[in-house]
This record gives sequence, structure tokens and C-alpha cells, in this order.
Amino acid sequence: MLIGILQTGESPDALRADLGDYPDFFETLLAGRGLTFRRYAVLRMEFPADVLECEGWLITGSRFGAYEDHAFIPPLEDFIRRAYAAHVPVVGICFGHQIIAQAMGGTVAKFDGGWSVGPTEYDFGGETLTLNAWHQDQVVGKPEGAQVIGTTAFCENAALLYDDRMFTVQPHPEFPPEFMVGLIKYRGPGLVPQPLLADATDRMGRPLDSPVMADRIAEFFKTRQKTLG
Repeated sequence: MLIGILQTGESPDALRADLGDYPDFFETLLAGRGLTFRRYAVLRMEFPADVLECEGWLITGSRFGAYEDHAFIPPLEDFIRRAYAAHVPVVGICFGHQIIAQAMGGTVAKFDGGWSVGPTEYDFGGETLTLNAWHQDQVVGKPEGAQVIGTTAFCENAALLYDDRMFTVQPHPEFPPEFMVGLIKYRGPGLVPQPLLADATDRMGRPLDSPVMADRIAEFFKTRQKTLG
């Protein structure tokens, strides 16, 4: 199954050469699950010609805010709505989670409670999954019809399902521990309060449930493909 990765951000320059960029992380996360990939740097206005060009779409994280004025955001929102209308499955991660919510009528904002950083426990219908977090922005108002399937006390709308057509999560299952350490070192200072960075560093040894989320993402794509077929 061909998945188009819509890249909306880049890993820090200090980390990219050794650890890779956002599409690399997703290809590694989802490896061995029957998916192939094609990349589109939408942050540089490289968009697919049509929503049917791939069998599913994955929108990456980004340092940009969904509510900010960037050239790629309006056409990306339009693409999301067209993919939804065409019943092409879409997965969104962090910024991807947020931009999908905004495109579908929800509200994204900087959360008054501040940042969530590092290994974090999320409640998925009574099942606890530990995944890496790196965000201050949140979906503070979910779109009408979107179902909340993952939450924390800090992030109420941590995972959303849209009529089985779009599946989005706020945390980063694709971020390996070494990349989180790099974010804390290179992107965190001056952006995230130091006590939060120190606490996240202390939690970096916790086991992550990224493979579980990878299975769910792959199953979502494949189930939708069977439905469409």
C-alpha cells in the first residue's frame, strides 16, 4: 500500500545528518508492515497533484503552528478536506493531528498549561500507551463528529478518529529516544522551561509503546484500503 508522507517540518540541522528527517522516522517506525512511501515536502509547496495519487496520506509534525500564516497551510487544509470527501485514509501526527482538526472545523491554540515533553502516558479507552510528547499547541476544540479515542489530564483531545477516514494523535510515536534527547539539547533551551526539560530527561529511560501505535497506524491504513476495495 502506497502512503504519501506530507512533510510539514524538518528536524533540527544539528540532528538531521546523523539521525534523519521526519519522513525517515516514519518510514522506520512503519517498516515491515506492508507499506511503501512517497515523500512530498509540502512545507516547500510540493503538493500531490491529486488526493488519489497515493492510497493513504500521513501528515508529519512541524515546529510551525497550525494557526500561523504560512503559504502551505491553506492548500494543506484544502487537501485534507478533499481527501476526507474522497474517503482516502489520512493519519496525522502532532502538527498533522492539529492541522486536520483545524481543517475540519476544530480549534488549535497554545495551551495555557504549557508544554508536554518526553515519555507520556496516554489513555486509549482504558489502555495506557507511553509515547514521546513534544508540544505546547493543542486541539482545544475538537471538530464536530470527531471521536476522542486518546486523552490525558493535560491533553484532552490527544487522539481523534473521524468517521474511520482519518486517525490522528498528538504524541510522536516516530521519535526515537536519541532524537528526543537531541530536541531537549538543541531545540528546547529558551523555548521550553528548563525544569520541564530536566524532568523529561529523567524520564527518557522509560519503555515506549511506539510499536503498538505503529501497528495501529498500519492497520488503520490497511482496513480502510479493504473497505475502499
